[in-house]
Amino acid sequence: MSALTVDYSPANGHEWDDLVRIWQETDAPEGCKVEIIEGIVTVAPPPSNARNDIADLVQRALYEVIPRHWGIYQTLGTAVPSRDGLCIPDLAVAPRQVLRDEGGNFIPAAAAELVVEITAKSSAAHDRIKKAAGYAQAGVPLYLLIDGWAPGGPTITLYGEPRDDVYRVLHAGKFGEETELPEPFDFELDTDDFLAS
Repeated sequence: MSALTVDYSPANGHEWDDLVRIWQETDAPEGCKVEIIEGIVTVAPPPSNARNDIADLVQRALYEVIPRHWGIYQTLGTAVPSRDGLCIPDLAVAPRQVLRDEGGNFIPAAAAELVVEITAKSSAAHDRIKKAAGYAQAGVPLYLLIDGWAPGGPTITLYGEPRDDVYRVLHAGKFGEETELPEPFDFELDTDDFLAS
């Protein structure tokens, strides 16, 4: 199953509230991920076992270093209305209070402390370019891209210091290398087990 896209972009006369309504009303099969990427509603199949395994490894490592009042979420919508975007990252780290205050089923992306995307073959370009630009524009401090489909082999890239819609690369390496996440996480993510996924 490949990703399905439906163009409901503002250029076609739709506004943010209309996009969110369409996103909420999209009847996708169980487990599918429905997102809005630059004004286009997309439906992608459920993550592969390999992606779920990597997400679990990262989540377990993060739980050892985050404060108790933060959560790690695998199905949390993160909205970037200025880019007509509403993404559901593979992992989002955010203060629990933000979810409680917002209600509904998404938060402003700016409230996330870290967003993690693990590429699928069908959506790798979105994760590398469009989502990175959206998260940067929203001011998400850290974006971790785990790219099993990178042209030169599986890579892990940590982006930070967002400015406008661009991040600075803080670390770029291959699966098997350690990736250091700065404050407020301040730990080295061991990616050896990513090779088995």
